[in-house]
Amino acid sequence: MFHKSCILILIVLLSACMISACSGEKSRQIPQMNFQEFETLLHQQNDTVYVINFWATWCKPCIEELPAFEQLNTEYEDQKVSVILVSLDFPNKYKQLLLPFVKEKNLQSQIIHLTDVDANAWIDKVSPEWSGAIPATLIYKGNDREFYESQMDFEKLKSIVKTKL
Repeated sequence: MFHKSCILILIVLLSACMISACSGEKSRQIPQMNFQEFETLLHQQNDTVYVINFWATWCKPCIEELPAFEQLNTEYEDQKVSVILVSLDFPNKYKQLLLPFVKEKNLQSQIIHLTDVDANAWIDKVSPEWSGAIPATLIYKGNDREFYESQMDFEKLKSIVKTKL
């Protein structure tokens, strides 16, 4: 036979579990695209500066530079600057690596998971200068395009973006 205090504790614990399950933070969904779906983001003809960074969770220099992109995204959130982080993680790693990584690092920039693993078919469409190594970043506004196949820091990103605003 349960004592009243045991029943009360049980009710409190069940209530807490239900509240945390109902109000729990939803996992962030990251759109998955093949290159054909993604390609339109490489050719926007408007007054926005696009900063498109190609990275992966397994790439150490990529991970090291992510805070610079996040800082750029925050600093220019009220201006016509769009920071897009394009994950090149393998499609079968989406749930087990990419989603937990984004949540753990609390990434706030727009993220796209590019699922087209035949990079040789689309690398030149991003930039003929690209060997395929990451990290890589395309920064453009209209037809004014610059491509960097190197690790970026905040000051360099900021100085490039300023020239395009």
